[in-house]
Amino acid sequence: MGGLEKKKYERGSATNYITRNKARKKLQLSLPDFRRLCILKGIYPHEPRHKKKVNKGSTAARTFYLLKDIKFLLHEPIVNKFREYKVFVRKLRKAYGKSEWNTVERLKENKPCYRLDHVVKERYPTFVDALRDLDDALSMCFLFATFPRTGKCHVQTIQLCRRLTVEFLNYIIASRSLRKVFLSIKGIYYQAEVMGQLVTWITPYAFSHNHPTDVDYRVMATFTEFYTTLLGFVNFRLYQSLNLHYPPKIEGQALLDLKPEEGETYAMDSESYMEKLSALSASLARVVAASPDDEVEVDEFPLEGESAEQEEVRRKEQEELEKHKKLFAGLRFFLNREVPREPLAFVIRCFGGEVSWDKSVCIGATYDMSDPSITHQIVDRPGLEKQVIGRCYLQPQWVFDSVNAKMCLPVADYFPGVMLPPHLSPFVSEKEGDYIPPEKLKLLALQRGNEPGTRWPPCSLGRGWSYADVFPALGRRQPEIITQLFLLFSVEESEEEEEEEEEGEEDKEDSEEAEDSDQEDEEKLKKMETQRSQNKQLPVKITAGKLLKEDKQRLAQEQQNEEKRLAIMMMKKREKYLYQKIMFGKKRKIREANKLAEKRKAHDAAVKLEKKSKKARRA
Repeated sequence: MGGLEKKKYERGSATNYITRNKARKKLQLSLPDFRRLCILKGIYPHEPRHKKKVNKGSTAARTFYLLKDIKFLLHEPIVNKFREYKVFVRKLRKAYGKSEWNTVERLKENKPCYRLDHVVKERYPTFVDALRDLDDALSMCFLFATFPRTGKCHVQTIQLCRRLTVEFLNYIIASRSLRKVFLSIKGIYYQAEVMGQLVTWITPYAFSHNHPTDVDYRVMATFTEFYTTLLGFVNFRLYQSLNLHYPPKIEGQALLDLKPEEGETYAMDSESYMEKLSALSASLARVVAASPDDEVEVDEFPLEGESAEQEEVRRKEQEELEKHKKLFAGLRFFLNREVPREPLAFVIRCFGGEVSWDKSVCIGATYDMSDPSITHQIVDRPGLEKQVIGRCYLQPQWVFDSVNAKMCLPVADYFPGVMLPPHLSPFVSEKEGDYIPPEKLKLLALQRGNEPGTRWPPCSLGRGWSYADVFPALGRRQPEIITQLFLLFSVEESEEEEEEEEEGEEDKEDSEEAEDSDQEDEEKLKKMETQRSQNKQLPVKITAGKLLKEDKQRLAQEQQNEEKRLAIMMMKKREKYLYQKIMFGKKRKIREANKLAEKRKAHDAAVKLEKKSKKARRA
């Protein structure tokens, strides 16, 4: 029995993929519309495992899509809207050409538009799925919210992104969901815990308006079109979970709103109201006002299969989280006009603090700088003419470092004009055996409650010595070394305590050895004290300093080299390859020229040597 002959490239993996041109012709769409549809529906190209088989023996570079994804797009209603829009543009152009203005107005009123509600529900069946994919949406919306009105993208899109991002920030403040902040060269990274899901996004700095020109803004705008729809749905659901009005209303504003019968309703597009909302200094209004009687203590039950130790660990983590949420509770901040207002106000409000600024900077200020209840004033200038007694003057980094450390850090390192400590990333977690920077060791010691300069706990010396007593040469100048030694002592002490619990009573020989070691330690400490007293009695010597001259040419050359290195780093892959090829050719020519110069020198030297030898012979 003979069946039909199986032809080549008509079975197997070759039938699972389709090229982009064939897919576009199958859908009867232009290339920009096809790209737009794929972005909205979340369909991306795929690289076949056996590209030559799928490409029917050809090695040409082609973009492949899964055939089932293209079939999925055949019955998409957005495709019909794309075709209707093309017809609309053709009719509108014809009406403009004939100067039929009534037809132009009628066509504009009936302009075809599509909605993406069904696409959001299709791509994210559950609300948790939407939260897990919220990182890119927030980053893109925050980016578009900072765009200037230059015509690169629609003004309505910029305004919509600004409104949605401000609504999300107000929700984070109301729910106290912020966990981490990091200031990087790209922007400010935030991480919040929203309904059990960690959401991380980046916000550009307010002064970074140098937007690139070699970016395809149409592709970015298509992504933003979908992300704004997604973020609108998410904001609505999040506000409902906290019993808040949506669109949001400032507390007290809900009572002032007019009734619908009077003809005026809430206007979210009002610029003054948007400025008040984006100030992030006022609380949001709730649908039903919460009363103290409604707060009921919920009984905690252990999870299935959870031991008592695990339950205790979970309870401690919950207590630490609640303490972290109230980090700035009871503190009142005032922001000077030179510091970035929005990120600081957002972070301070997320952790229970109150914040205000000068009324001339932005609306939404709640109290003046002369308020005596202000505890911290954030400044970014080294010299201040007037300072209020009892008020801490700090640089902005203190706020972000305190949030990441989950405690209010000592203010001495953040005074105006002081060299700031390194801003460590909270997203880096060191594993066992990894290098831990000394600043991180100092922070860990602070979190344990062991601040450098305090008294040591009882150790092998048998008494509590301060750092300055034991290390007079170090003092407070090298806190990282002191912190490492402190951690070393604490580890040794914990090991000794465990050994004592396991073994019980020590032998007499061990006790005698311990006494001898104590005596030796005491003798060493006495010697150190005598040396310190002798050093104090010695006269202080003063040596003349040397003037350090700056080589301006060398500094300019270093700056030029650094700019060149950064320019090479920022090149595109293709441009970088061409640049390296050109530079390789130049270096090769230089090498060849140097070789020729060396040969010429050797030839000239040989000729001179021959002439000398001839003269010597003649003589």
